[in-house]
Amino acid sequence: MSKKTKTIIALNILLFVFSLGNVFSKLASNQDFLSIRFILCYTALLFIMFVYAIGWQQIIKRLDLTTAYANRAITVVFGILWGVVVFNEKITIGKVIGAIIVIAGVLLYVTDKEGNNE
Repeated sequence: MSKKTKTIIALNILLFVFSLGNVFSKLASNQDFLSIRFILCYTALLFIMFVYAIGWQQIIKRLDLTTAYANRAITVVFGILWGVVVFNEKITIGKVIGAIIVIAGVLLYVTDKEGNNE
């Protein structure tokens, strides 16, 4: 496995963790302001953002910034999954088509051998 492939895998793991921030944000929004649950959710959100900030800096040391940003779009897919798992939301055909388009776009960009993202 190439170094770039390992970095892209690490990036996607980091983006998965980053997507958890949206879960805790939504959970916090459903709590009374400054209640224990609100504070716990908000603290978890801040911790996730801290981990993401440190991880993002490490990723962009090893990967072209445009490639890293193109991969951020995968958080749309993670958002759909979190919506289903945590909030019992429905997966619609529109969400599936959108996720497929996002994944296809990321794959096309990342696997482009003739472009500027090598």
